[in-house]
Parts: sequence; structure tokens; C-alpha cells
Amino acid sequence: MLTTLNTAYTDSRAADLAWALGREPLPALATLDLDMPGAKLQLRLLGASHQVLLEEERGLCSETVACIPGSSTPLPLGVAKRVDDWEYEFAARVEVLSPGSFAGRAQELLALVSDHPQGLAGVFPGSPHAFTAMLAQRHGGQVHWRTWHAYPQDGQLVTTRTKVGARAAAVL
Repeated sequence: MLTTLNTAYTDSRAADLAWALGREPLPALATLDLDMPGAKLQLRLLGASHQVLLEEERGLCSETVACIPGSSTPLPLGVAKRVDDWEYEFAARVEVLSPGSFAGRAQELLALVSDHPQGLAGVFPGSPHAFTAMLAQRHGGQVHWRTWHAYPQDGQLVTTRTKVGARAAAVL
């Protein structure tokens, strides 16, 4: 699903993004509710940021990547955590692209996500290449999602990958 976000582009730099696990739902500009086998997932666009809410029989999991006032947790390159009955893995990277490469990559990603039944993308007024996009899938007992946060003024594209699943049983 592709939407135009009716808001000013406020997250102006990739370096402003922070990561948080377990936050309450924040006000969203656009959402996509997905029913997957054994799980409910909500993809949420928060300006140039995102939040994912996952609900399974094991409980709730919430991931937020956004400009979070007062946050002391910058966007990490990687996180692996055990939370209750969950195994959570997160990875992020920032690509710096030339203007031509950025425009081509932006068009490619927006086409991929907007045509996908489990994808949500929001484009900001003022630039067709200023967007946040999300794509979710379920593989076996795990839910995966990818996100892209585009900053065309700096040629920066922030990509995240997350995997959440049941905690593996200990092997003796």
C-alpha cells in the first residue's frame, strides 16, 4: 500500500534516528494491519519513522525506530535479545548514494513495497524520494520485517531488518 503522508518531513537526518524495544503505540500517520498464521502484526508509519506491533500467543513485541525526544539509544548496527519467550534480532545500516543512484533505488523500493500485500510505504510532500517503507513476511515460526527510511537531501538510505520468533528450547 502506498500513501502520501500529510505532514512535514521532520526527521531530517539518518543520525537523528533512535531505536527502542517495548514502547507503547505512538500516534501513526498510516497503518497496515496484517493477520499472519499465529500472529497479528501492525505496521505503523510515524513521520519518517516506523513502529511495528507484533502480537502472538507468547505476548506482545513493539519495535520503534524514530526521532525519540530524550532517547539515549541511538540506532544500533545490530541487536540480539531474548525477551520473555521471544528471540529478537535487529540490524541497521546507512547507505550513502549519489543523486542518480538514490532516485533509482527509491523508485525500485517504492514499487516493491507498494505492490506487495504486506507492504506499507508513505511518501512525504515535496520530494518523491522522501519516504518510509515497510515490508513484513512470516517464515516458519518467525516474523520478519524490513524497513527503509529515505533522506534524499543527504543521499542517505537507512535499511533495517528484524526477525522475531519463539525462544529456542535449550539443548542438554
